[in-house]
Order: sequence, then structure tokens, then C-alpha cells
Amino acid sequence: MEQHKPVRVRFAPSPTGLLHIGGLRTALFNYLFARQNDGQFLLRIEDTDRERYHEEAEKNILDALKWAGLTYDEGPVIGGPHAPYYQSKRGSAYREAAERLIRDGNAYYAFDTHEEIENMRERLLKAGNPSPRYDAITRMSMRNSITLSQDEVDRLLADEAPHVVRLKVPRRETIRFHDRVRGWVSFESHGIDDQVLMKSDGMPTYHLANVVDDHDMGISHVIRGEEWLSSTPKHILLYGYLGWTPPELAHLPLILSPSGGKLSKRNADELGIPVSVEQYREAGYEPEALLNFLALLGWNPGDDRELFTLVELITAFSLERIGSSGVQFNLEKLRWFNQQYLRSRPPRELARPLLEQVRVAHPNVSEDYVVNVTTLLQERITSAADLLNLSGYFFDDPESYDAAALLKLKPQSPRHVAALSERLAADDGPLTQAAAESAIHDTAEALGVKPGALMFPTRLAITGMTVGPALLDSLALIGREACVRRLSVAAARFAEQIHAG
Repeated sequence: MEQHKPVRVRFAPSPTGLLHIGGLRTALFNYLFARQNDGQFLLRIEDTDRERYHEEAEKNILDALKWAGLTYDEGPVIGGPHAPYYQSKRGSAYREAAERLIRDGNAYYAFDTHEEIENMRERLLKAGNPSPRYDAITRMSMRNSITLSQDEVDRLLADEAPHVVRLKVPRRETIRFHDRVRGWVSFESHGIDDQVLMKSDGMPTYHLANVVDDHDMGISHVIRGEEWLSSTPKHILLYGYLGWTPPELAHLPLILSPSGGKLSKRNADELGIPVSVEQYREAGYEPEALLNFLALLGWNPGDDRELFTLVELITAFSLERIGSSGVQFNLEKLRWFNQQYLRSRPPRELARPLLEQVRVAHPNVSEDYVVNVTTLLQERITSAADLLNLSGYFFDDPESYDAAALLKLKPQSPRHVAALSERLAADDGPLTQAAAESAIHDTAEALGVKPGALMFPTRLAITGMTVGPALLDSLALIGREACVRRLSVAAARFAEQIHAG
């Protein structure tokens, strides 16, 4: 448990697209840390990039967090003492900070056009500089408030000439900070550009806005992805220039593609890996399973445990057990987690979505029947969506049969399923497992074959598939009338297949 000032953490996504699973992991780690330390978990929308802002993306973020059960204490919709929680509505705070930085000589106005900056970069590239940037050296040959006279600067500002505000990065300075995941980290300032702080449209960049907001909102710990590590020295400079104490920092390891490199949307698509939380939700993954899986991407509990409830994660979590190395995304492992959670759910609860979908075509189907179908399939599914995909033959006669299985039928298969159909039709009453087993044994004996010889064509006839739950359980649940009908239809269609082959 943290013993010093109150823990206040934030998740600050940009609403430019669907929430990425990496973003959900960041939100989860912030949430766990806050709850473990009786702290506050804030949601802040970083929407200063108005060209890329999408209202539906913001809604997606809110919906995804709600679905995952990561409730925030302050933020959009619910408000809080530091509202508004939208950067686009906090402009006065950023302008005030920028003016203070300029006044103290730690930032400056830059009036360069895009073409002038590109010319500078091309000139440096030709001179052998492999990474040209607007920095302590190049700023002296550009049009800014350092190189221009005060009169010229005042005139340009009065004329509302397009300009940005840039951070004045020192030429030779080692910038060090402590990271709760990586220990002491240092950067040399000569490798850092004079970052734009305020854009020409008057909006702040992420760098200024997040420093101002984290200070104003009393953020004690910044827990974010490794991709922000290289930007941190700029933030450390800003905190120092503004006279503020920076929060503690923890940069989470990258989530890597199974094929290597960062898990980007492009390589994830190529590998068939969903990257947005919405995709996992639509695919029927359990939110608890996804959170459990993501928690172990970079963090370990120090023992062999793998399955954690959210409450157990809160108790076990610590920043010190987060590794600094990238971690590979393993979709098969996630499916395993999901399967464990599905198996632990009450069948009646798990059956509700399936019941709603089935009743569209079969309005009179009973809830108990759908629950029984769910119970039979529960051990075989890896996502809730599998229930609909695998349960069709419990509600409708198969319209087709597995093509590869049809080729494996024996010449006597049509006669076998026809005989079983007749045997089942000869009895009355419910078709129990015992009755189904007895009918198969009696039919096999009459045909002079072993009962096993009837299993394959019978399953294919009844379900259209070659795999599934125990055959006797399936026959009993589907019922005598449907089994008789399906076996009779299959006998004729199997005969056609064998004759055609």
C-alpha cells in the first residue's frame, strides 16, 4: 500500500477510434492501483486533436469501461471537483501555463511556415544529419521570438500571424527521472526537439495539456504505456519550469504481436487478432476473462496463480511486479481464460442471450430447453458466441452435412440409420439416454454389427456434424420425434451421396 499522499490516477484516452485492448490494460492497471490504495480513479478525455475527434469513439470508450466493470470516480457524465474532464474545454489553463513559460524564458513563439520547416529538414539531411529536428541549434536559424526583434514579434502577434508555442529545451542537460517499473531513466537534452506546446489553432498538444491537467487534478501517479517514455523528459522539463512536483511514473511494457514487434492494428488484422475492446465484446468474450488475461500481460503475481477475480487482482496487484520487457499477445491463452470463466457461470445465466436469439425464429421454445442445451455445450465453448454457432441442430433439422464426413460414409450407412429410425419410431414416450442407448444396441444386434458402427452416421444424421457433446445426451435432448425424422431424411440423402460418389 502507498503510504504518502492520496493516490489519484487517471486514464486519459483520445477519442479518435475504438478503445484498443492496450488502452483497456492501461485503464485496468490504473484502476487496480487506485482501488488497492483507497485512491481515486479518474477518466479524462484528451480531445485536443479536433480533426481526428469522433463522438462515437468517445461513447465507445465509456461503453467499454462500463462493460469491463472499471468504474471511475471522476470524469465525463458523473463529473467531479476538477470538471470539466475534457481537454478541449480547459483551454484557459493551458494558455495561462504557456504564457507563464514564455514570460519566464522557457518557451517561445515560432512563426515558421510548414515549408520553412521542411526546407530546414532537407538542408540538414543533405548536410549529413540523419535526424533533423527543431531544437536548440536549429531554432537559431528559424523565425521565432528568440531570433526576431521584440518589435517584430509584437507586430506578428498583433497581426494574428499563424504561430505555435515551442518548449525551449536546454542544449546540454541530462534529464533524469525515476520510473516505478524501469528504475532510473535518463535522456540527453541534445536529442530532444523543441516540442510544440500550443498549436496554431490555439489548442494545446498532449505534452502541455497532460502536464497541466495532471497537476491541476492532483494526479499522484501516472501509469501509462511505454510509447510515452520518450516524451517524459519533455514533461519533466515542463514540471520543473512551472515549479511543480511531477507525479510518480510507471511505464507499462509494450504488448507485442505473436510474430514480433508492437501489436499494431495492421499485423493484428493479418494474424486474425481483434485489437479493439468492442471486437472482443461482440465475439462473446467475458469481460472478467479479458481483464484477467490483460492483467497478466506485463504483471505477475509472484506465484503460479492464473485465475483472478477483479477483487483478487486488486489485492494482489503491485507496480513493482510489472516487468519492463514487452509481452506477447496470445489469443489461444485468452480463449483458455474465457473458457474457464464460461464454465464457472450458471447455465441459466449463460443461456439468456441464446434464448433471445433463438426465440426470433422459435418464439415458443422453452427457457428450460435452452438452458439444457447450454448445459450440454458449456464445456465445449470458448466464447458465448459459440453457443449460437454450435447449437443450431438443437433447434432445427440440419440442412446440410459435413462434406468431408459424407465421403467417409460406408455403403451400409443409409441402411443403418434407416433401421435406427424405425427402431426409435416403434417406441413411445420420452427419449431418455437409456432408451437411446438401448435402441442403438438393439439396432446394431439386428444388423449384425457393433454399436460403434452406428455412432458416426447417427451423429452426422442428427447434427450434420462429426463432433459435439455426448451423442446419447444429444439424442435425448433433441427428442424422439425429431430424431426419427432426421434419421429417415438422412438415410435417403446418404444413399444419394453414396450413389453419386
